[in-house]
Amino acid sequence: MFSLDSRLEHDTHFIGDFTLCRLLLCNDSLYPWFILVPRRAEICEVFELAEADQLQLWRETSALAECLDKDFSADKMNVAALGNVVSQLHMHVIVRYKTDAAWPAPVWGKQPAVPYAPQELAKLKLRITTRLAQGFDFVEAQA
Repeated sequence: MFSLDSRLEHDTHFIGDFTLCRLLLCNDSLYPWFILVPRRAEICEVFELAEADQLQLWRETSALAECLDKDFSADKMNVAALGNVVSQLHMHVIVRYKTDAAWPAPVWGKQPAVPYAPQELAKLKLRITTRLAQGFDFVEAQA
C-alpha cells in the first residue's frame, strides 16, 4: 500500500494526482519546485518500477516540466531523482531562472526555505491545476 514519506508530507503541499504520481509543491517560495511521487509501495529506484510505470513516470515528468517551462518562462528546467535523504522514489521538477538565489548551483541548501503565504499558495495551486487539467489525466486535490 502506498504511503507518502513523512518528510515529503511535512515539507510539501499536495496538489493532485496524475495516473501514476502524486504531485506535490515544495513549501519554498524561492523556487517553483514540484515533486512527483509514484504511488507504488516501497519503491526507491526507477528501475524497481514495472516497465509500464517507468514509461508513465517519464510521461508525467515530461508533461509537468513542459507545462511549467511554458507557464513560468523558465531559463532552465531541473529534473532529478536523487533520494539521498528521502529514499522513497520521487522526481524533482524545478523551474530555474538565471536570477534565482542559487543559480547556477543546485537549489538544495543554498538558501533557507521561505514558506508560501496562504494567498500565494492558493494562487499558485489554482494556476498549476488549471493548466494541468487541460489535456492530461490529472485530478486536483480536494479542499
